Amino acid sequence: MMDRVLTNLLDNAIKHTPVAGTIAIGLCQTERAIEVCIKDSGSGISDAQRATLFERPSALSHASTGTNSGGLGLMVVRRILQLHQSDISLDEGSGGACFRFSVPRQA
Repeated sequence: MMDRVLTNLLDNAIKHTPVAGTIAIGLCQTERAIEVCIKDSGSGISDAQRATLFERPSALSHASTGTNSGGLGLMVVRRILQLHQSDISLDEGSGGACFRFSVPRQA
């Protein structure tokens, strides 16, 4: 399941990063968890989008934005992480997006 989380976040980063842009992946191991950060140099996520980023989008929201994506990716990512006693967050910052999550280490 964790491969699906990473695949979705990396696919999004690739999709939203311009040619010659950057995508950075950071990993940090603590005594209790593995912390992951995926940051891109894309256009970022607006405040309006942040409010519902991890929720299931309505058909109306797709029609108004003109997206052809199913829009379920981040909702599924959050649910998978919750099943692993974790969650995901979007860091505030200038430009791009930086998604962070951690998962408990297995004994």
